[in-house]
Amino acid sequence: MHYIKPFDPWKSRLCTCPPKYSFNPYTGCSHRCVYCYATYIPHFEQIRLKKNLFKKLEKDLQKLPKNALISMSNSSDPYPPIEKDLEITRKCLEIMKDYDIRVLIVTKGVIFTRDLKLLSEMRSAVSVTITGCDKAELSAPKTEERIKAFKELKDYGIPAILRFDPIIPYLNEDKVWIIERCEPDHVVTSTLKLRRDIFSRFIKVFPELRDMYKRIYFVEGEKIGSYYYLNKFKRLKMLSRVEEFCKEIGITCAFCREGFEFKADSCDGSHLIR
Repeated sequence: MHYIKPFDPWKSRLCTCPPKYSFNPYTGCSHRCVYCYATYIPHFEQIRLKKNLFKKLEKDLQKLPKNALISMSNSSDPYPPIEKDLEITRKCLEIMKDYDIRVLIVTKGVIFTRDLKLLSEMRSAVSVTITGCDKAELSAPKTEERIKAFKELKDYGIPAILRFDPIIPYLNEDKVWIIERCEPDHVVTSTLKLRRDIFSRFIKVFPELRDMYKRIYFVEGEKIGSYYYLNKFKRLKMLSRVEEFCKEIGITCAFCREGFEFKADSCDGSHLIR
């Protein structure tokens, strides 16, 4: 297919997502998050448009099985600032609606509120990433803007998924209050993973964490694939804190690529899509 691809074609042993497809209306992302894993892609911070997108999207949709799930997006964001004028993501959603596709929106943007009526008429859910670390997400909407936008999902009856993700050591471990403010239907969480290039970007913004991160990731942590993880004890402690908080307020919680069991019906919240 042209632009719709199977999710996780590398079959990571830590991925617990249900079978689904990935679709990115844009190439690249302008949020400039210092922990971004996709910056290995050349010129990733420069958003580029796809050739013959709508025509090729229709051709791809015709090949999908019934009840297929599309996650939009997994590397770029479907709601960058230019979407407000270009409405490319909106047009893609209008096309998908005609095919009755199940859609999971994944975003750090707030422009999705413009499309809530359309999304309410589809089999959809919206997953918004809110970490509370605005300094680490240089050009993304601020925390309060995202919380406000997130709350609008309730007015349209759209399943609301909060990605408290990643948990960044010594920066947002104590910001579980975000979960209570948002009142989501489901929470996805994970700990910060590092590559050497991510570490280099990160310490330019947070130089005070250089030595601490070197120790907890590169000395005491473990390397899984191309990423450095915190050791299992630290990760489980951080994740369990979020899980217990969610349990106390009656919300399901799942972990993303951590290797630990969770009790929710899916890690990404797609089980909430009818």
